[in-house]
Parts: sequence; structure tokens; C-alpha cells
Amino acid sequence: MNYRRVFLQNGMVFITLVTYNRMPILTKNIDLLINSFVNTNKIYRFRLIAYVVLPDHIHCILKPKNIYDYSKIIKSFKYSFSKNVGLVKPTYSKIWQPRFWEHTIRDDEDLHIHLNYIHYNPVKHGLVQQVKNWHLSSFHKFVWRGFYENDWGSNEDIKKIKDLNYE
Repeated sequence: MNYRRVFLQNGMVFITLVTYNRMPILTKNIDLLINSFVNTNKIYRFRLIAYVVLPDHIHCILKPKNIYDYSKIIKSFKYSFSKNVGLVKPTYSKIWQPRFWEHTIRDDEDLHIHLNYIHYNPVKHGLVQQVKNWHLSSFHKFVWRGFYENDWGSNEDIKKIKDLNYE
């Protein structure tokens, strides 16, 4: 299968990573997950703009120093997490679904839609009733910066994202 990817220099990329068979191992291993991102950032420089970690998948927006490295960033992250997760003889293919879903952020409106999708995701999956109650996301950072109100996530707020599905 041939993939066509868009590479916009100084661009951002929305990424979805899903565990193999939707294994709910990510939130249980949050320290390892954070360390895997930190270690990967030492090799391939990037900014983690936004994220949400759910039990079986991650959504994030990355801004790589070199846009051509984002696939390498994901591969390095998955490898780091897989080799340290502590399962009996874990392998990359037993931890993660093959490949990943990506979308190049094209403009400010596209960025806002994907930020909303990321932050609303725990409510969408029934993990919490309100966005503010899920702490494994960048939502509170965005509240602190004034991007969202603390009680964001009403029906009016999510009209533009409720039909989106990146999983």
C-alpha cells in the first residue's frame, strides 16, 4: 500500500496511535509512556502541542523540528514503550497496531477542530462526564493559557467535532 503524506515545513501533525487489540495498557503505564516521549525527543526533536492518553489509544499533535521525522518519532516512541512495558516478552507488534493515523494540520481552524477532538475524547469514550475530569491530557494546560474555559465541552462546544472519528 502506498501512502501519500503531506510535509509542511514548520507544520504540525495530528497523530492517533492504538494498542494491539485495543489492550488497555496505556493509562496503567503512564510514567513509561511519558519517559518514552522524553527519550524520543532526545533523538528527534519535536514539541508536543496537545495530547490525550486513554487506556487503549493516544491522540496528539506534534510539531517536529524536521517535519520529515514524524514517522521516525512515532516508530521510536512505540519501540521505547514496547521494550519497557513489562509484559512477558513484549514485542512491538503485540503492543501496537501496525502503522498509525496521521493528518497534517493545514490552518488555524483545522488546528482548533483537532484540539477540540483531542480534549473531548475521554467524554466521547465514556471515561468521564466532563472534559475537566480527565487529567491525562493537555486540556488543563490550555485552560491555564486561556484557550478554553474550565467547563468547556457542552453540546454547543462540540457541534463541530461530534461527527469526527480518527480511531
